[in-house]
Amino acid sequence: MKGMNLLAESGTVCAGRTPAQKRKLSQTLMALVLTAAVTVPASLTLGQTAGKSKTVDGLAVNPNSVRGDEITEAQKDAVEKGMAWLAAHQGVDGSYSKQQSASGITGLAGLVFMSAGNLPGRGKYGDNVSKCLKFVLESQQESGLLSADQTHGPMYGHGFATVFLGEIYGMTGDENVKEALQKAVKLIERTQSEQGGWRYQPTPYDADISVTICEIMGLRAARDAGIKVEKDVIDKAVGYVKKCENPDGGFSYVAGQGSGSGFPRSAAGVAALYYAGRFQQDGPDIKKGLDYLKQFQAGKGNEQGMEGHYYYGNYYAVQAMFLAGGDYWAKWYPAIRDQLIKRRTGDHWNGDVNEDYATSLALIILQMPNRYLPVFNGKGPGS
Repeated sequence: MKGMNLLAESGTVCAGRTPAQKRKLSQTLMALVLTAAVTVPASLTLGQTAGKSKTVDGLAVNPNSVRGDEITEAQKDAVEKGMAWLAAHQGVDGSYSKQQSASGITGLAGLVFMSAGNLPGRGKYGDNVSKCLKFVLESQQESGLLSADQTHGPMYGHGFATVFLGEIYGMTGDENVKEALQKAVKLIERTQSEQGGWRYQPTPYDADISVTICEIMGLRAARDAGIKVEKDVIDKAVGYVKKCENPDGGFSYVAGQGSGSGFPRSAAGVAALYYAGRFQQDGPDIKKGLDYLKQFQAGKGNEQGMEGHYYYGNYYAVQAMFLAGGDYWAKWYPAIRDQLIKRRTGDHWNGDVNEDYATSLALIILQMPNRYLPVFNGKGPGS
């Protein structure tokens, strides 16, 4: 396709240019590709080989290969109507979920629109992305914390919002976003606990795996966008995640407390190892984690094991399965896709925190086959 040819030729075009000129050109080419992607199916734009990918021990060698059977008419209809619902329910100030974790859930909603190829001011929902960005930027406190309300766990929202800023900056090079993103990263680094993880509050005194994955993803998105992330922060975070591992392949909520494995936290644990760039070192542990998650595949009747975090757990599980590729992805995605389509309330979703949160996560899950967001492509801090 024309957009992909532009990217393929970018190395030649960039020859002899200054670093700043090269970055600007790359951003322009990416914008062209994403703009085209709004109207062209992923299976056509990506220029990858459809069909079953090669695997080693069940894990795909090239997990991002397009299969050709991921996007159905029902999926496209659910996404189209869901995005229209989400756009119509955006606050005047650009926010979502004004009563709880507004900055984080607004960031997630922004990722929904970007998953369809929209950027600030570009695409059908470009204005919605711009409004999300404005709200998130204005919510940043002097400390760097991205939080617009007195929520119980601001570090959850901070992690989600940091991912959003990382994706925006990586695709646009907006200097205002860069400054906010750098402050957000510094806060994450500064509040890491001695154990290596993070918990609800921006203080370095405690940790759990569910907040830790949010911060690891935020750091990964920032690192991919060119923001400096200290390596020792990632190493400590990986160490904490590994301390949460259980013999059955699942993960405990808190390291060293023997709380047992569970679906949401185990999905977060596997995703954390992937996003920290630990596949070569921790491949066997990742595979054990993936095999543990398989029992919770949609349609197997294990929703009770979701522990009230259906959307959160599946948000991370679908990323882990996508990064694993092969049969993991081939079996997991169609099952969760079809189940989510059936779980709708009208044109949106409800559950976990609230309808803005559930709808945002459902739409990100459904749009994973689009492959438009760099954060989901498997390269991260430490890689």
